[in-house]
Amino acid sequence: MSDTGPTVFNGRYELHRRIGRGGMAEVSLARDQLLDRPVAVKVLFPEFATDPAFVERFRREATAAANLNHPNIVGVYDWGEAEGTYFIVMEYVDGRSLSEILRADGALHPDRVADLGADVAAALGFAHRNGVVHRDVKPGNVLVDQGGLVKVADFGIARAITATSDENLTQVGTVMGTATYFSPEQARGDAVDPRSDIYSLGCVLYELVVGRPPFSGDSPVAIAYKQVHETPVPPRQVNAAVPPALEAIILKCLAKNPVNRYPSAEDLRADLRRFREGNRILAEPVMAAPQDVGATGVMAATTVVAAAGGGAGRTRTMQVYEEEEYEEEPRRSSGAFLAVLIGLLIVLAGMLFLLARTLGLGEDEDGGPLVEVPNVEGETLESATATLRALEFEVSSTTEANDDVDAGLVFDQSPGRGERVEEGSTIDLRVSAGPDTIAVPTVVGSSVEDATNTLRTAGFQVVVEEAAEDEGEPGQVARQTPEGGAEVAEGSSVTIFVVSAPEAVEIRDVTGRPEAEASNLLGQDGFQVTSSQEASDSISEGRVIRTDPPAGSAQPEGSTVTLIVSSGPDTAAVPDVVDQTETSAISELEEAGFDVVVQDQEVLDPARYDRVLDQNPNGGTDQAPGSVVTIVVGREVVVDGGGGGGD
Repeated sequence: MSDTGPTVFNGRYELHRRIGRGGMAEVSLARDQLLDRPVAVKVLFPEFATDPAFVERFRREATAAANLNHPNIVGVYDWGEAEGTYFIVMEYVDGRSLSEILRADGALHPDRVADLGADVAAALGFAHRNGVVHRDVKPGNVLVDQGGLVKVADFGIARAITATSDENLTQVGTVMGTATYFSPEQARGDAVDPRSDIYSLGCVLYELVVGRPPFSGDSPVAIAYKQVHETPVPPRQVNAAVPPALEAIILKCLAKNPVNRYPSAEDLRADLRRFREGNRILAEPVMAAPQDVGATGVMAATTVVAAAGGGAGRTRTMQVYEEEEYEEEPRRSSGAFLAVLIGLLIVLAGMLFLLARTLGLGEDEDGGPLVEVPNVEGETLESATATLRALEFEVSSTTEANDDVDAGLVFDQSPGRGERVEEGSTIDLRVSAGPDTIAVPTVVGSSVEDATNTLRTAGFQVVVEEAAEDEGEPGQVARQTPEGGAEVAEGSSVTIFVVSAPEAVEIRDVTGRPEAEASNLLGQDGFQVTSSQEASDSISEGRVIRTDPPAGSAQPEGSTVTLIVSSGPDTAAVPDVVDQTETSAISELEEAGFDVVVQDQEVLDPARYDRVLDQNPNGGTDQAPGSVVTIVVGREVVVDGGGGGGD
């Protein structure tokens, strides 16, 4: 804030107070003066604004995030350059981050954790489908508003998956993220893909159910080493209230090898929803590789790269070590004992086979083989069909609206997972068409405020873009996408194109200037100028007393400013009071605003006694209010009565 008032970026975004600070920017609560709504403005620190690499990353953040319109992703509205630095305008979320919730409440109920995780996974899945990996999923970047809606924020170090290598924005070996939550491949400085975000979300889910992250250490390097080499303590060993199914989901996310994690965020979301609905999940506990606790040997160097000192863009390399494993000599065993054991196993297998044949197990009523149906819920129709046909099943499918499952994914199957049916049977799949659609309201011609309220009430997200001046009236919606009446999914984004008002110009102070000079100056500023006159005792005739609108106010360029010009002091006509009585004359003059001075003059005619004989100034003369009018009043002649002398 400046001493003269709040900072306003681009004449539109009025900054109020700081609400957050990161490694390369700070975030302020602001007001969008055009749309009269709260927004969050992220401002790049000035020391980074001169670094082309940082500026390019900042620009890429705005571009990548602006294309992600999803109910669980913090929206990006605008970005630009002001006051020697760069800024991004984002949706303001009135709520708390998961880090604040953890500090206040500690570990959360498993059901709530699963719900939060499913919403974050939905946001990540949408971003991944649009070619963006978040790279910094952590509790501080997950917001929960007052209504419980989850919003993933700050794609600040996200990079388009399809980015070409010649852009040189991310050098080989550079680690981007937060050590407590980033994946082993991030810790090693390797290339990342969407499964890296799944690992980071697993760290967040672990902390939500346990109250602390899976790994901690004295430095980012120490934590990075653990992310690469150590297995987390299973959540149930820390908090026995964690259900085994949720623990299995979390540990699958935390698999060191990306191949062992969920293939996509949609798959993770589907398993979290199965857990909440009490259905069997797909995740199985990820077993750690056995370690030879008795082995000793030479330490082999390995490299872990981690962010150094929190400085953006700086990395350091630290040599850490791991033990090489040695094979022990095979233990001697009795050959005879081994032969007997193998023979017993063969006999047991034969008996089990005969028993199964006797009971008819593994065959249908006609003696054909039975095949176990795999679970394909949560997969795309193409993937599910390929899986089932590889097992010689026939496939049929129907598409239905589903508010909880993304379009194109299987949400139910019959027969279900684990059922044993005849080879070649038909598996019926129910595929989500996405949420039910609703009609988009028509808001063309409405004000921005009315259009925004109408669309949000109908359940849509609103994006505001600028329209050309010739498309409509300033401040009104010129067009919209999708058009009014179109059937789209509830929660979709509707873009409204608004004709911006002309740029506001501050009216300069021209008080006391000659009318012609003042008119010329305001005309140069882009205003239309008119004038009117007004009497003034303090401003000379022909000079400006004030302007309307007043000086210092901001008005649209091309609007009209009126000059109030002095006509000189205010005057009034002096009443003609000659021949009036003294009392009547004084009363009339004082009521007209004049001061009265009386002069006496002797007269012989009694009819002229106490009557005004003359006045100065004369009646009808224009004089300033408060000036003096002298009246001459007739008086009786006074004769001295002197006495005569006596004899």
